[in-house]
Amino acid sequence: MKKNSRNGATAPAFAPVAVAPPTVSGARIEFERKDNGPERLVAEASIVFDTDPAVGSILAGMKLVGFALWSSPDGEVYVTFPSRAFGAGGGRRYFDYLRSTDGQAGPVKAIKAWILDEYKVQSSRSPALAAAADALHSKN
Repeated sequence: MKKNSRNGATAPAFAPVAVAPPTVSGARIEFERKDNGPERLVAEASIVFDTDPAVGSILAGMKLVGFALWSSPDGEVYVTFPSRAFGAGGGRRYFDYLRSTDGQAGPVKAIKAWILDEYKVQSSRSPALAAAADALHSKN
């Protein structure tokens, strides 16, 4: 478990997941680099649902925001989901807004793997995202 310097939360470091990233039709990931963001913030991410009428989704034209890619002190990149903090037993816990319907970890890991894979693809094409990743790795 890695400690998040921004809010003190612990999050598992990303390790290759046995679950293959899903093939997602009708959705894409957008990344935004924050120049004045917290020290280890790699990028913020959102899932954008396509507006293509062929998709036929009630989510078409919407975006789900609040995802973030963080760099651990070891240089590993991991994804956090939008969440809400709450007190529990004298400590602080986090309730992720995006969860699987059956409570299993597999779908959540698959979404995180999809976001990381998309980041790798887009950062290889985008000099701004690649520069952010390089800057983080040179600090560690």
